[in-house]
Amino acid sequence: MSEPRPGVKTLGIKLPDALHAQFTLVAQLDRISLADAALRAVELYVATKRQEEDFAARATAALEEIEREAAARRGAIEGLFGETPDKPEAPKPTSRRKSATSESE
Repeated sequence: MSEPRPGVKTLGIKLPDALHAQFTLVAQLDRISLADAALRAVELYVATKRQEEDFAARATAALEEIEREAAARRGAIEGLFGETPDKPEAPKPTSRRKSATSESE
C-alpha cells in the first residue's frame, strides 16, 4: 500500500457494475487511468456546480453557519475556564468579490 501524500485525499466509491464497465471503457479509450478519469469527473462536477445560479448564496449560508458554530464552541470553551465574553460576537460579514464588469463601473 502506498503512503498518503500531503494535500491528497483518497476516495473510494461504489459503482453499479454497468456504470463501472462504461467508465473503464471510456478511460481506456481516452488512454487514461481510472484515477485520472475520476479526478476529471470530480473537477467537471465542481465546475458545473459553481455555475449554478444559487451556488454562491448556498456557499455563503454554509460559511455563515460554520462561523456561528465556531462562535458557540469558542464560547463553550471559554466558559470551561471561567472566561465569559462581554457579549456574543456577531459573525463578521464576508466580502464579496466584484466582477470585472462591476469594477469598471
